[in-house]
Amino acid sequence: MPEITLHAEIGRPLGSRPARRLRADGKIPGVVYGHGTDPVPVAVAGRELRVALSGESGTNALLSLDTGDQKFLTLARELQRHPIKGTVTHVDFQIVRRDEIIAAEVPVTLIGEAIEVHHGDGLVDQQLFTLPVRAKPADIPTGIEVDISGLTIGGAVRIADLQLPAGVTTDLEEDAVVVSGQPPRLQAAGEGEGEAGEAAEGAEASAATESSETTEG
Repeated sequence: MPEITLHAEIGRPLGSRPARRLRADGKIPGVVYGHGTDPVPVAVAGRELRVALSGESGTNALLSLDTGDQKFLTLARELQRHPIKGTVTHVDFQIVRRDEIIAAEVPVTLIGEAIEVHHGDGLVDQQLFTLPVRAKPADIPTGIEVDISGLTIGGAVRIADLQLPAGVTTDLEEDAVVVSGQPPRLQAAGEGEGEAGEAAEGAEASAATESSETTEG
């Protein structure tokens, strides 16, 4: 994964008022931390940050923060956003090393068509939309593709079925379901109502028996 260089200004004033002024000037306040380094307040150009994080790697993009005197290899973590506009208002940059294993979340994308599920009027139920992985920064995939062309109603694709790239692992259990084929909603609802009805009939029959025994006694 190639790194993206961002110019970072250090020595920014702290506080909410200076931060608002930075944002008004098109800059995003942040802090660099990690690997025993004292937190370093920085500011980066908002447009450059948006471009860097809108690529295929998303927030897993490797960012080289160039302060002029030194460079920090980082990942953008803990993005704070405006509650209405959704724009980034603050970002924590975590220092990483190229040779260390780090944790990240990558998107899960379904590919192919679950023909048998659709022909049976079933539903494709995606249960994992992101996958927690562990890998070196340069080995973090942009995403994981899951082929559902062989999916059937009652079937599932599990963690054990995924083909993860070399050097990438996940801590999830192998039997964890990524996506499954579900029966039609009406059928599932009907089965549920049938079970409930049988349970209700059984309860009524039991109550009637108890009442009869009480009267005879």
